[in-house]
Amino acid sequence: MSAFAALIIVVLAVVVDFFWLDVDRKRWGWMKNWTTLQKGLFFSFFILVSVLIYAGLSLDFL
Repeated sequence: MSAFAALIIVVLAVVVDFFWLDVDRKRWGWMKNWTTLQKGLFFSFFILVSVLIYAGLSLDFL
């Protein structure tokens, strides 16, 4: 359960930063001209890679 909670925290932190905290587009401005599909693919890939890295590093503890 704690592994799932950690993954949810990472995903929520990125989503909140993208939609709420970065109002000046200083951190995510490089995606300014991307389509919604491209942004969705990027965040899907980011979440997938985060899950794989987290699972890979915690295999000894599962």
